[in-house]
Amino acid sequence: MKITVLDGHGLNPGDVSWDGIKAFADEFTVFDRSPQELVVERIGNSEIVLLNKVHITKEIVENCPNLRYIGVLATGYNVIDTAACRERGIIVTNIPSYSTNAVAQHVFSFILHFTNQVASHSVSVHDGGWISNPDFCYWLSPLTELSGKTLGIYGFGHIGQKVAEIAHSFGMKILVHAHSAESFEKAKKSLSFDSSAITMVSVDELFKESDFISLHAPLTHETKNLVNSKTLSLMKKSAYLINTARGGMICEKDVRDALDSGKIAGYATDVLLEEPMSKDCPLYKAPNCVITPHLAWAPKETRLRLLGIEIENIKAFLAGKPINVVN
Repeated sequence: MKITVLDGHGLNPGDVSWDGIKAFADEFTVFDRSPQELVVERIGNSEIVLLNKVHITKEIVENCPNLRYIGVLATGYNVIDTAACRERGIIVTNIPSYSTNAVAQHVFSFILHFTNQVASHSVSVHDGGWISNPDFCYWLSPLTELSGKTLGIYGFGHIGQKVAEIAHSFGMKILVHAHSAESFEKAKKSLSFDSSAITMVSVDELFKESDFISLHAPLTHETKNLVNSKTLSLMKKSAYLINTARGGMICEKDVRDALDSGKIAGYATDVLLEEPMSKDCPLYKAPNCVITPHLAWAPKETRLRLLGIEIENIKAFLAGKPINVVN
């Protein structure tokens, strides 16, 4: 059994072990990164290929006759031509629900950045601001309590539900736009608090009424460019937008225009339309814009959980009972 990892550095820059996956292989190779032009060559006669962001096209599939299984080391699998894989009998799996806690935590790191301004005040103190100040305290910008504020959650899967639970602990009001009323009611039953505190609303209501909006849906035809000049115009000027879902859910130019004109108070994102970031990205150096480099999923505990799920995926595949199949 030959197993090849095409872009292992994102998951494992050296602080976790591949041994659990290596145990399945007679030959095991890890490439930190693989340019598209080398993908066929590097897959070679591998039966199992693991990847994160490398694209697997129909042409690649046709030129790798030994390939039997592709394990996507992430939840999203849009980089794979799943139809082409299905036609050739190649199983494709993903890693569901591994990053729920980490991503929800990152959402609130963004929210608390806007409300408490910890970093800017720490910089001010280290620049001598407190030494020269005549008062025992000072603040550079208004500070905000979350209690009583309204959080709008677009998408109510595992991450959206976890975000709701954290928001509830802060005393926030919670509005949700879910895929359907049926899925909303089903999700409410799994919450750890009184779900009567959550209200399902339309997209327009979500953007109009929320003090913070957090996006938690996959990128589909329905959600592509969900955030645009129209939906942004519905938001309060004091409202903040948080995106830990997919860069394609927003029109970056429209968000930049809204930030430049003060139509919204701020935008925080862990994802962009083009990754790595391009110098031509409309959000580059935008005002009141916080950008992290797609790291919400990256705590070590989270990556170890991901690896554990992939080990179970491979084990099930080899036993002839594949799980987490997406094609």
